[in-house]
Amino acid sequence: MAGRGTMQSRHDDPPDEVLLARYAAGDRSAFVELVARHEAALYNFVLRQVRSPALAQDIVQDVLVRVVQGVGDFKGQSRFSTWCFTIARNLCIDHARKQSLRRHPSLDQPGAGSDDGEGQTLGDRTADPRAAVDRAVIGDQIGDSIARAVDALPDDQREVFLLREVGQVPFKEIAEITGVPENTVKSRMRYALERLQRALAEYEDYAKALS
Repeated sequence: MAGRGTMQSRHDDPPDEVLLARYAAGDRSAFVELVARHEAALYNFVLRQVRSPALAQDIVQDVLVRVVQGVGDFKGQSRFSTWCFTIARNLCIDHARKQSLRRHPSLDQPGAGSDDGEGQTLGDRTADPRAAVDRAVIGDQIGDSIARAVDALPDDQREVFLLREVGQVPFKEIAEITGVPENTVKSRMRYALERLQRALAEYEDYAKALS
């Protein structure tokens, strides 16, 4: 996916809402700038939810389509980024529900959907190949361990963690997106961090034992 820049814009850049108003008035370049600002964070958030680069790309494109379709209805009662992540979250939830109804093989089930029976997980086969380069290197193993630990978080904790750390969304806005009190959001984040710290500590102890 092209244009995966940072979520942050420079201080002298116009706010998202100004760009959105310009786009609504017919300035297509304003929408291009909005995409450049937010596409990467949206993609990374969705990818960690659906675990498929191709599907994540499709969902992000769907988010952008819905933004275009709803630009006239945006009232500015929340930030543009909050609006986008709310759409992305709902699309991920819809996808999870459809997957559950279709009873697809688990992404973490060894050999699921495989003809060779070699035990490779479906998640491994659909993951971005760049993330699998030289997994024998300790740094890569730590990164993989963290990714797996994030995947293993309870859904509500993983969602808050990804919105905060990947999307850089403030706690107040995460509360708005998820529909729970801000204190609940902070509690979920704290529990997520505690789980991740324990998972990483276990990996570090294992790595030391091998050294």
